[in-house]
Amino acid sequence: MSPQAGLPLGIAVIGATGSVGTAVLDVCRAHPDRFPVVALAASRNVSRMAALAAEFNPPFLAMSDPGAARELALRVPATTKVLSGLKSLEELVLLPETGHAVFASSGTAAIPAFMASLKGGKTVSLANKESLVIAGPWVMPLVQSRDRLRPLDSEHNAVWQCLTGERIGSVREIVLTASGGPFRKLDLPSLKKVTPAMALRHPIWDMGTKITVDSATLMNKGLEILEAMHLFGLPADRIRALVHPQSLVHGMVHFCDGSMKWLLSNPNMRIPAAVCLGYPERVELEGTHLDLPPLENLALSFEEPNPRRFPCLALAIEAARSGGAAPAILVGADEIAVSAFLREKIPFLGIPRLIEDVLAAFSAPAPQSPEEAIAIMEWARRKAAEILGESELSRRSAF
Repeated sequence: MSPQAGLPLGIAVIGATGSVGTAVLDVCRAHPDRFPVVALAASRNVSRMAALAAEFNPPFLAMSDPGAARELALRVPATTKVLSGLKSLEELVLLPETGHAVFASSGTAAIPAFMASLKGGKTVSLANKESLVIAGPWVMPLVQSRDRLRPLDSEHNAVWQCLTGERIGSVREIVLTASGGPFRKLDLPSLKKVTPAMALRHPIWDMGTKITVDSATLMNKGLEILEAMHLFGLPADRIRALVHPQSLVHGMVHFCDGSMKWLLSNPNMRIPAAVCLGYPERVELEGTHLDLPPLENLALSFEEPNPRRFPCLALAIEAARSGGAAPAILVGADEIAVSAFLREKIPFLGIPRLIEDVLAAFSAPAPQSPEEAIAIMEWARRKAAEILGESELSRRSAF
């Protein structure tokens, strides 16, 4: 059931306490009449969720951790319904009050709710790469129209805007840009000495630890290539990444007639959030405007990523080309590899080595359903842990 025609779409934010969820709520805060918040979901950050509940007063909240949900229920009004567990996400997005479900979380826990949103005819904004990398073949047929699935990642959002009014058949190539992270110019011997603290110092974006390390290895860009294939219906050989240290151009589209569209903006996640929430109209934002100097002084540089410096990107591109089970294995193995690096169990260059070992160990058929794809991803997590000699895996889920 959808909201009544003419009324603002009630916003449900999955991953409300993370960096992307914060940007989305900043836009809702600036335009409360236009974007009323009806539901918020998070993992276990009770204090932050209690503060958001006091500010936005949504009638529904959810926490993946049951203990956190019980604690949160004691800190919000009795009239606020607090749900717990992963199934609660589906309940939140299918509420009659929810018109627009925003998936700002990481991981695969929200895939069922994401698919339920699309089946239920809700408008969906997505910043969750894993959902499409793993379940893209089964998700995209559920998208009823272009405006019902809105890419929230800055790069995909930029391409989505460049494609407005265009036929996908006229697209020659899509280019996603990457800052290059903190190690863009580091020589290979120095990469062997990279520490977690060094990898978490991203030069542009303030993000969670997992995605920040993925940005340092450029695995993040590889996953974005896989995601773009599903979002825009193009093969891997027509989507590529360029390193763009200034992070002002977020996406490019080359067309068959030789022309190009670029989207430039300051690196601020409130901009793609506002585009998604307000589409097809623009939303006024303060503090985001890009003041361009004279064109001759505008220094924009682009370079091909070095596959020796960024082997994770090369692994992701190969997974995009080969398809089958490779994308799901990539996601699962990378999760464990990044966790091991952050715990100083493996070196920085051990991340791609572990992922490559897991990819080489799989020999079963390609998945035939999202459930099978998730099962392969879980196998990859277990295999990576086995290679590391770790008998137990963290089952912490986050939304």
